Amino acid sequence: MNSSGAGMTLTDPFGRTVRSLRMSITNRCNLNCIYCHNEGDPGSVSEMSVKTIANIVRAAADFGVDRVKISGGEPLLRKDLEDILTMLPPLKDVSLTTNAILLQERAGSLKDAGLNRVNVSLDTLDPEKFRMITNCKKNILGKVVAGIEEAVRVGLTPVKLNMVLLKDLNETEIEDMLSFTSQFNGNVILQLIELMDFKDVADLHVNADEVENALLSRATDVKVRRMHHRKKYIINGAEVEFVRPIDNTEFCANCNRLRVTADGKLKPCLLVNDNLVDVSDADPEELPALLQLAVSRRLPFYTSRRD
Repeated sequence: MNSSGAGMTLTDPFGRTVRSLRMSITNRCNLNCIYCHNEGDPGSVSEMSVKTIANIVRAAADFGVDRVKISGGEPLLRKDLEDILTMLPPLKDVSLTTNAILLQERAGSLKDAGLNRVNVSLDTLDPEKFRMITNCKKNILGKVVAGIEEAVRVGLTPVKLNMVLLKDLNETEIEDMLSFTSQFNGNVILQLIELMDFKDVADLHVNADEVENALLSRATDVKVRRMHHRKKYIINGAEVEFVRPIDNTEFCANCNRLRVTADGKLKPCLLVNDNLVDVSDADPEELPALLQLAVSRRLPFYTSRRD
């Protein structure tokens, strides 16, 4: 059993080399969004310790993994998040996905602990629709906006706003979100996200082609991200991407990410739950071989569905 992955890479049978970890550190959340898929995790309640998280990331870094995205649930519900960040090895990029309700108070300490940037889930700027989408009785949209503003102020940029498009709910608000984004002078990027079919939400799916054609017709410039061949549109000074993960062969074929569940299981694919590798109790010297095992199980989801 290898004691270190130094000098090696985590390359799966399809030639895809893992460069990034998406690590859920809790399944707890202070919202209950109507489309939430819990990072593809059926619902574990236990959470990895700071030490376990750091050991996994260090082992992955020895294989050349240089990016980590921390997610939840809502990761800011963990009061030891700053401790987690401080324990990570040097990386090219450390980011966080959050609903930003608690971000205003902690943006500065997260930045000081080593966080580079944040993604904020924000589907609407309408308080009533926000309450309906998030199943939250309180009017907390103002706290989310304040969290975004504070993240920009302390330099957790670019802040990416994740707007899941929902038919008959927020699909007409793209213009409002673009206007909101543009006021931050390039420090905020809008990501329009196609709804993933994890729940009985078929009636909420928008026509993705229509959305993308509308963006293209208005854009003054179009760039293409290399990883997923995803287009970035420049509209009225704001940058907007349209994320289409559903049945997206390019999305799968170019995937360089390995997921980690909140209870410490390596998850080769977001959409598959029968090939996980448990590392919750693994000793540091066992982790390289377990990482290699998980990566050997990576099968592009579009291939498994087709077969």
